[in-house]
Amino acid sequence: MEVRVLEGEGNKIKILLENANPSYANALRRAMLSEVPTLAIEDVIIYENTSSLYDEILAHRLGLVPIRTDLERFNFRDSCVCGGAGCPSCTLTLTLEEEGPKVVYSHDLKSPDPELTPVEGIPIVKLGKGQRLRLEAEAVLGKGKEHAKWQPAVVGYKYYPVIEVNEKCTACGECVEACPRDLLTIKEDRVVVKNIEACTLCRACAQSCEEEAISVKGDSTRFIFTIESNGSLPALEVFRAACREISKKAEKMVSLL
Repeated sequence: MEVRVLEGEGNKIKILLENANPSYANALRRAMLSEVPTLAIEDVIIYENTSSLYDEILAHRLGLVPIRTDLERFNFRDSCVCGGAGCPSCTLTLTLEEEGPKVVYSHDLKSPDPELTPVEGIPIVKLGKGQRLRLEAEAVLGKGKEHAKWQPAVVGYKYYPVIEVNEKCTACGECVEACPRDLLTIKEDRVVVKNIEACTLCRACAQSCEEEAISVKGDSTRFIFTIESNGSLPALEVFRAACREISKKAEKMVSLL
């Protein structure tokens, strides 16, 4: 199996997976969604809330705020040396104290560690004049299979497109006009593909060709993954962490057998 980054960096990348099969590709997708641990707010202690939102709604919104995570520094609370009591090795404590009129954003949450902070720009609540909000929140490691708030990214994949043009092609241009992504052009009386990796396998070009000169199919041994992180982890780290989780499960299965 071979892996190559096609484009992107930071929170959004495209990866080409080769010499694989659909089962392994889907296992990777599911691992990225449900097995990669990230930080998320689990407990909220509200000392004062005179905003228009109930405490429960406010706590729910806080729980869905992505938090930058360092997997090397944090343990799961249930396996930490503190026995689940909550210590700096398993719990990140955030504080918030704001007074209106203003809109309270995710970056208003104060973290004791400048590298472990909420992702900026997410509105939490709008405070009117004189309204106050004062709370403390505890973020812990968790996995997407426990709750969606721990999912680190949106992940999808497709078969690598294979577009073939045979000798029946008359270069009439019908397929060029039909392609919704403008991927085809005519050069030297021949239909050629400009960017095959951008093809969505919609087959609009093939359906428009009366001569049946063009065919579109997917290569079931090559896959293009699109990974868009929510900011808790870089997209490439989400992929690497998923690979590590699959390796751990495979090793465990071998030991059980």
